[in-house]
Amino acid sequence: MNRSTYNNEQSPEIGNNYADKTIPANGKSTLVRDRHEKIYQLILSKGFVTIESLAEEFRMTPQTIRRDINMLSDEGMIVRYHGGAGPSSTENVEYNQRKVLYLKEKQEIAKLVAKHIPNNASLFINIGTTTEEISKALCNHQRLRVITNNLNVATILSRNENFEIITTGGLIRHRDGGIIGPLTIDCIQQFRVDIGIIGISGIDMDGTLLDFDYREVRASRAIIDNSRKVFLAADHTKFGRNAMVHLGNISDIDAMFTDRQPPAAIRKILKEASVEVYVSNTGE
Repeated sequence: MNRSTYNNEQSPEIGNNYADKTIPANGKSTLVRDRHEKIYQLILSKGFVTIESLAEEFRMTPQTIRRDINMLSDEGMIVRYHGGAGPSSTENVEYNQRKVLYLKEKQEIAKLVAKHIPNNASLFINIGTTTEEISKALCNHQRLRVITNNLNVATILSRNENFEIITTGGLIRHRDGGIIGPLTIDCIQQFRVDIGIIGISGIDMDGTLLDFDYREVRASRAIIDNSRKVFLAADHTKFGRNAMVHLGNISDIDAMFTDRQPPAAIRKILKEASVEVYVSNTGE
């Protein structure tokens, strides 16, 4: 972009003045406060976003956006990364919102995963909106045996009378139909399956797999440990997205299915660990 098209607000070297001089208690003008709220909402919905994309979106200089990111990070609203920012580690987007966010991308990822699942396979499928789309894409397979801690996945797959579906015991999480807790882990550990299919809330730039609920993470860890192969399904918003709870490392999986090429740092880890990467037709 031609730098002359940027709005150079908040750049003291340019010397522009705000149209609104009202300064609230936090020291921000109304214009800055409104922009910060929009940046926060954009990051919350998309996951990791780059400085360049934010500068383009808000028609600001990268220097101004960096200052915005630094201020929001200092306030604990987001997490600053090299070249961009992601949501804070303490909150996830509500389930009903996640169901529709990047739905087309999740559906394309699901179709890609389904192509790599043979008939007669045994599977684990964990909690998540992406894994729910995968279960829909598997409905025309033959004689699958599926163990899941996701009531929504069980309901979807039960439409096929040739499938054998086992739901784990445990505490049902009302907001999304997930099943969690010690009973869930005990049940998963009774099986050894061909393929474990997992979703994830975030993938740090060092390859760490992250989620928001430690009980959900323990169930996903049990799936990884009791699967001959592990497939990770994650759309591009999960790259660089922060969350509190450590699940493992991306090198623990055998194949990754996504809608865009991962960032260079993650690609390097995947290559070194010989993890296969499949990018859907919606990928860039």
